[in-house]
Amino acid sequence: MRALQLLVLVLSGLVGAQQQALMDYLERRLLAIEDRISLWHEQTSRYASELREFKQQMVAQLEGLDKSKEALRSELDTVGTRVDRVEREMDYLDTQNGAQPCVDVDDKLVEQQVTVVKERNKAKYAKLTDCSDMISSIKAMKILKRVGGTKGMWTKDTGSATGKVYILNGTEDNTVYEFGTVRDFTSSQGTSGATSVQLPSAWRGMGHVIYNNHLYYLKQGEEMKLIKFDLQKNIVVDSAVFPAKNQLPVYSLNPETFIDLAVDEEGLWAIYATQENERHISLAKIDAKTLDAEQMWDTPCVRENAEAAFVICGTLYVVYNSKLPSRSRIQCVFDVSDMVTNDDAPHVYFPKRYGTHASLKYSPVEQLLYAWDDGYQILYKLQMKKKLEV
Repeated sequence: MRALQLLVLVLSGLVGAQQQALMDYLERRLLAIEDRISLWHEQTSRYASELREFKQQMVAQLEGLDKSKEALRSELDTVGTRVDRVEREMDYLDTQNGAQPCVDVDDKLVEQQVTVVKERNKAKYAKLTDCSDMISSIKAMKILKRVGGTKGMWTKDTGSATGKVYILNGTEDNTVYEFGTVRDFTSSQGTSGATSVQLPSAWRGMGHVIYNNHLYYLKQGEEMKLIKFDLQKNIVVDSAVFPAKNQLPVYSLNPETFIDLAVDEEGLWAIYATQENERHISLAKIDAKTLDAEQMWDTPCVRENAEAAFVICGTLYVVYNSKLPSRSRIQCVFDVSDMVTNDDAPHVYFPKRYGTHASLKYSPVEQLLYAWDDGYQILYKLQMKKKLEV
């Protein structure tokens, strides 16, 4: 009996040992499985992170490629435009220099080309907008600051409401001073708070204009050349020989200005004078993209005693020095649509000033005149009325 009990105890011990061994084995296997699952999670997380980084890199590279593609397309468009410009300039120079002796010229063909140009200039102007405003009076005057010499030009972008202020001091230089706002301009000491933009060539006169982030200015050499400068990229994007020969200063009181560029609701204009129409001022509508002269007019406005001019809604206003001390007035008006005659237009006097206007730049965005007068930067607020009301 005691031997049987002993055998049962031995067998029970063996079974318990086997169960414990089995439990230990199962525990080790579970721990190994947990370790492998943990490793799998780590590897999966790492792979997911690497995949996200790769995706971000690919997206960034694709965006860069898109930008490069747009930049290349823009450069190609610019190159195409400049090639077209060179071809037009060569054609223009050919018409000015005449044919070589070895080339037979068809006189009738030349006469036909001249006739086409004259007829285009006589054609009725096709307005781009329904603007019909004209000046009624000078509503207010504000002197903002005095900086620079007696002659220069200051303005905002006449084609957009960026708020930036641009200063071009003097009659010949290659530095443009850019202020972020009017407040920055008025609160700074001189031009100390401005960003300096260096042009590749010097301007001439005070006839420059800022239009849709581009500076349009005159470069004078053997020929009068209009330059279109991108103020965001700081590069020249186009240039063109102005299609008029034997040019004269536009205003007798500001002989440094041979072409006075202006912007109104209709776009870009050029005010100029030639020996062919010696006593009077001429006007041209300019394509701001290609710098082509789309249409030209001879006006009845004389150059003598004129100091500046500007365009509003297709109407040229020429400002003359008045007989009254330190006063100027709009004494000649020319409307390209023939809605207003010089006799109908009101004679608008400017408030008493310091000297002669060196430049007057109209902003169609604000309906303000930016004036440079003996180094003073002045704003004129305009009172408008409809042309049909005269």
